[in-house]
Amino acid sequence: MKTEKCNTLAEARKKIDEVDEEIVKLIAKRNNYIKQIAHFKTSVTEVKAEERIEDVISRVRQQAIDLDLSPNLINDLYVRMIDAMVESEIEEFNNAKSF
Repeated sequence: MKTEKCNTLAEARKKIDEVDEEIVKLIAKRNNYIKQIAHFKTSVTEVKAEERIEDVISRVRQQAIDLDLSPNLINDLYVRMIDAMVESEIEEFNNAKSF
């Protein structure tokens, strides 16, 4: 992964702000797919998909290792994000089933 060389603190902070903006957009995109997935499931148990969560966590931990990033950091971020998105998916699932 290539990172541009910054020559000033302000320039580095600007780049971080740009990365943060992209991260938030990607999380929103992921959440939109999660909401779509809710419509393919038949139960809340299926929504929770523990095996899938374990697979995702394992995959992103390995990706973090490959990128010389703390796998524990990525693990913690993903656990928190997935927990919130599962709640969002359950809400979407319940709303879809009430129609």
